[in-house]
Amino acid sequence: MQGTTRRIETALGLHLPPPDTRPTRLHEALRYAALGGGKRIRPLLCQAAGALAEAPPDALDATGAAIEMVHVYSLVHDDLPAMDDDDLRRGKPTVHVAYDEATAILVGDALQAQAFFTLSELPLPAERRIALVRELAQAGGSRHLVGGQAIDLQSAGRSLSQPALEQMHRMKTGALIRAAVRMGALCGLADTPANAALYRALDDYSNAIGLAFQVVDDILDATADTATLGKTAGKDADDDKPTCVSMLGLAASRALAGELRERAHAALAPLGPGARRLGQLADLVIQRAH
Repeated sequence: MQGTTRRIETALGLHLPPPDTRPTRLHEALRYAALGGGKRIRPLLCQAAGALAEAPPDALDATGAAIEMVHVYSLVHDDLPAMDDDDLRRGKPTVHVAYDEATAILVGDALQAQAFFTLSELPLPAERRIALVRELAQAGGSRHLVGGQAIDLQSAGRSLSQPALEQMHRMKTGALIRAAVRMGALCGLADTPANAALYRALDDYSNAIGLAFQVVDDILDATADTATLGKTAGKDADDDKPTCVSMLGLAASRALAGELRERAHAALAPLGPGARRLGQLADLVIQRAH
């Protein structure tokens, strides 16, 4: 995983504009946001699914970089004062604090555009590139990532049912995780009827860990300190946001995370030893809560 993470960091650096590109302050901020931090879970998932599908490594590197760009853009915008208003991310000042709000908005805009430019230049057939662009655009749009953030903002101070809370989590966090898994596989194998069983298993797996990732984040927000998290601890409670912990309690939230881990491993079972890395990443995501 460490070796793969280094490759992901290298690919991100290569696919982002150099810092001396005009306007230099914007490109410095772009690289400040994207490089040198984060767990890189989404590109790691892309790489693991791609290995299962025997996808070309160079295509996986670039695809993982594009996915991470969209993830980072969403964090930069989520941290803005008009949204979650946070001043710490990945252990360092958020972009609007280190630079300014206007630059942070432009960084998010530029990262999103750069992600799709990166996918357009992949060394894959045109129909495969279109499938990847479609997958990422769908995951990042108003019915998924952006829509989940809108629901999150609207839910402050309100009570949600457990199904509504889980739906918000699947949109805001789970959709891009699902896209990362599918996009890794798409770099090697088209989503055709002949590969339907593979994609069904990957969807079941990613739906489980996508929800689990946010359940674990809710647990950590309630139990870990700021230094451990790399972002402000306890902020969900301070902002009166509904979370799994506030709704179910800590013990039940941990139990739910464990149940989702079992679902993820069960989904991978038909795929055999080639899915081992995906199973290990499920453990990495979920066992952070224990």
